[in-house]
Amino acid sequence: MAIKKIHHIVTRPGNNPHDKDVQIKVAEDITSSPGIPTIESDVSFYSREHPQEAHFIENSADRNWLWSQYTDTFTEYRKQFEKQEEPLLKGANDSGDRHPPIKPKSNKDYTEILRTKARELGFNEVGFTKYDKRYTFISRKKWVKYPNAICLGLEQDYEATQTLPSETSEHAHFGTYLKEGKLALELAEYILSLGYHAQVHNHSDSSAPYIPMFVNAGLGQLGANGQLLSPHLGSRMRLMIITTDMPLKYDSPIDYGINKFCGKCQVCVKRCPSNALSSNPIWWRGVQKYKVNYGRCRAVMGRYDGCGICMKVCPVQKFGMEKVMDHYVETGKILGKGTNELEGFSLKDKGYFDSKSKPKFDKNFFDIPRGTKYNWIFANFKENVMNKKKVEKEDLNTFTSDLETSLFEPDIPT
Repeated sequence: MAIKKIHHIVTRPGNNPHDKDVQIKVAEDITSSPGIPTIESDVSFYSREHPQEAHFIENSADRNWLWSQYTDTFTEYRKQFEKQEEPLLKGANDSGDRHPPIKPKSNKDYTEILRTKARELGFNEVGFTKYDKRYTFISRKKWVKYPNAICLGLEQDYEATQTLPSETSEHAHFGTYLKEGKLALELAEYILSLGYHAQVHNHSDSSAPYIPMFVNAGLGQLGANGQLLSPHLGSRMRLMIITTDMPLKYDSPIDYGINKFCGKCQVCVKRCPSNALSSNPIWWRGVQKYKVNYGRCRAVMGRYDGCGICMKVCPVQKFGMEKVMDHYVETGKILGKGTNELEGFSLKDKGYFDSKSKPKFDKNFFDIPRGTKYNWIFANFKENVMNKKKVEKEDLNTFTSDLETSLFEPDIPT
């Protein structure tokens, strides 16, 4: 007999086009509101008064440090990845300026036709919502053109993901984005052929945080690891959007039970090697969410193959939402919690950690470059001057040289 009373059941299409639908049972005690708890007026305020910038600009100081942590083989892999991605980024960046070759057929509803086409191309999840301009990064505000967002999710290889953190999992991570970038450009071509504009927002040069729009499109909810937890793939789904002027019927946010489930689970919070995840949600820029400490997270990510342990140990990622929620309804327990199968992981220079152990790091471990590259250059110059209690010509020359280099060096996605 089930321990928990079922409040509602969410029916979702299978992971692939010919898979059967899944039935996700949401227990009464983890029911909350669809989507993410939001104070719309606060989101608008922060967008207006304190707009966000892209991560690779806001945190540009750590790029060179990040590359210095790579092995020689992975450095070569990253170089090849960026070479392969370059035409995809250019195609995406220019896509909004392309005009359709024909006029659209009036009054035709393409919503389900487009959903089917995207799934046939290989996308695992497809949803439609309004592109929320309030989340647009400062550097992309003039770039975004069209009002409707097509939210597209593609699966990262399951087996490779379970090896996190490793170069194998990083290959899967970057490889999935390459594949997704190509598929998005294909879908954009299809939209153009129907008489509408299509602007591809590549993940590596993103226009905004995409999770709020994926949530609004009913494709998942925000997890305690700061990632979208989708029905089939958990946080293993890689995200990309296309904006268009094609009229589309919007999907609606869904309560999968994640808002409260994560509070009961907490596996990612407890297993995070850097203790970068918060155990309780907070209100941040008008949204209630579990806040990630970027500095602590990045220090481990950079040194340990992108880390991703919070992804690896998430039961929704490992087992799928249907199985996890079935188990919770039947037993009142979190599937896999406390087991080495779910919670165990290895770090390359520290060995294996079972569900009851975690690595320890010295305080200096977390001293990595912070903020923009300009602020970091000035911070180093200031520290040298304060330590010596005077400005030496050598320090001034170094500061000037570093500043000139950074000013003419483009901000590159990492």
